[in-house]
Amino acid sequence: MWGWGWMHGLGWGHPIWWALGGLRLAFVAAVIVGIVFVVRAVSRRGGWGGAWPREESALDILQKRYARGEITKEQYEEMKNNLG
Repeated sequence: MWGWGWMHGLGWGHPIWWALGGLRLAFVAAVIVGIVFVVRAVSRRGGWGGAWPREESALDILQKRYARGEITKEQYEEMKNNLG
């Protein structure tokens, strides 16, 4: 009577459709989680090829101050030893 061939008896309320819907939902969730992990990993290591500048360390700042002549060699050595 219905003429749906192999689909006969598999209406929308059939459990197979619920299972397939759950699998699709799990797949979409996995893709979203994967995208989030990739974005976080890229932002943590400084971007694609250094697109974002890395944060300067205390030693970097100290070296720049010494290079600009803001501090003496003795001050530089003392501060460097204090940094560890």
